[in-house]
Amino acid sequence: MNIHEYQAKEILRGLGAPIPPGEVATTSAEAEAIASRIGKPVVVKAQVHVGGRGKAGGVKLAKTPAEARERADAILGMQIKGLTVEKVLVTEAADIASEAYVGIILDRASKKPVFMVSPAGGIDIEEVAATTPEKILKLPIDTRYGLQPYQAMRLGFFLYDDLAKARAASKIMQQLYTAFMQSGCSLAEINPLVVTPAGELIAVDGKMVIDDNELDRRPAVAAMRDESAEEPSEVLARNASLTFIKLDGNVGCVVNGAGLAMATMDLVKYYGGDPANFLDIGGSSNPEKVVSALQIITADPNVKAILFNIFGGITRTDDVANGIVTATKKNPLKVPIVIRLTGTNEEIAMKILTENGFSASSDMDEAVKKAVALATGGKAA
Repeated sequence: MNIHEYQAKEILRGLGAPIPPGEVATTSAEAEAIASRIGKPVVVKAQVHVGGRGKAGGVKLAKTPAEARERADAILGMQIKGLTVEKVLVTEAADIASEAYVGIILDRASKKPVFMVSPAGGIDIEEVAATTPEKILKLPIDTRYGLQPYQAMRLGFFLYDDLAKARAASKIMQQLYTAFMQSGCSLAEINPLVVTPAGELIAVDGKMVIDDNELDRRPAVAAMRDESAEEPSEVLARNASLTFIKLDGNVGCVVNGAGLAMATMDLVKYYGGDPANFLDIGGSSNPEKVVSALQIITADPNVKAILFNIFGGITRTDDVANGIVTATKKNPLKVPIVIRLTGTNEEIAMKILTENGFSASSDMDEAVKKAVALATGGKAA
């Protein structure tokens, strides 16, 4: 789960991190009032769950409250990577002498949270890693003991030669680590961590990604979810208890079981196609899941063919067949559908589909090749 910048900053501010004053506005009038209360030049920042806000025009400096109103008016309602900006953060502008990057990510290889710090802040850490990897220090943290003071100072001295700045940075890293652990994060970062001309350190931007598996035991964090800032298809999938990840291809895949879903996507690629998604309906025999799955798939204009690949174990194939029939009666398909069913109640499922004008196969390769051919105009490998 992503949370907004202003929410990440609230968490860090609550732990004592040096965060500039700021408030959230949903109208340009509110933005003007917040800027008046701050009484200094402000930055108006779009609050959406995507990167590249500045490049898209979603981050603007305002020297006066009236200018803050104009900036907010321009940003609110704009589209950034397909998401509509519904709120802005109005925060005090910082004088910048230098910028650094501080982040923590959960590393699957070491099974530990890993600190990554770099004196090259203000840009994507991926760019720094690709062009100047020597400017990044990575430090795995043993969660039994947490971030130790000597480790925090080592990170601080990688960023700054000055003792006072290194100490201030190490304190901020302790606060970031605490926020990471207490909130159940898979990622937490400050980019940039700014040094002002007066030598003060300020965290002017914050980002946190929460591990969904942590939400049940952290209701306060779960309450921060903003569904209006998420892809509608992902919201629908989550509410229908479907596992869904949107991709860039043209073959919509509906599969039961993560392993079969991965194998299906591999086979789509093998035969010259591109999967449009990962969508796992799981082991449930609820036909409504199939209805929701088709609703999600057909909402993607890039999908040129739909592939159902169901192996019935716990999942009853006749329930899947009934779900396909129900969904297509409610919303007739505008793209071709290819169905592969095998396993529990296979004969009943085939009969249901045949009686309703569908054809189905029990051969996975045959079905995938057909779906790819339909999506690519007959160009399957």
